[in-house]
Amino acid sequence: MIAILETELSLDEAIRSVQDAHHGAIATFIGVVRNHAEGHSIQYLEYSAYRPMAEREMRAIAEEVQQRWSTPCAILHRIGRLEVGEASLIVAVASPHRKAAFAACEYVVERIKQTVPVWKKEVAVDGFWWVNDPALGNGEKSGTLQTPVVA
Repeated sequence: MIAILETELSLDEAIRSVQDAHHGAIATFIGVVRNHAEGHSIQYLEYSAYRPMAEREMRAIAEEVQQRWSTPCAILHRIGRLEVGEASLIVAVASPHRKAAFAACEYVVERIKQTVPVWKKEVAVDGFWWVNDPALGNGEKSGTLQTPVVA
């Protein structure tokens, strides 16, 4: 299961999509919006993605995991506005044993950060900034707190 969604992510769906009688371990990761970043109080996040490429990259990661660990992998990423406490990313990996499931799950999360074109706008009480700023094109934080213009 590979999906980019504008609705709430389901851990149960991700688990069901990788679960079978052959696998005795399922490792999961849930990325959740926290209430602070860069020393600022976060109000909400806005995720955007270049959907066709992002889905293609997510499928490629799942195929890498299948080839390397012989395990199924589910990746769900949310886009749009997310409030503090909401899940932005769910990864589920099944394996016959826990060690491979943990390793594959961590690998997936790291590869998503490296290759999937998803951008995050962190909106704080005193302004906002982009993480993986599309204008920078290098995966770096923009580093610039931008104050909203009030008309």
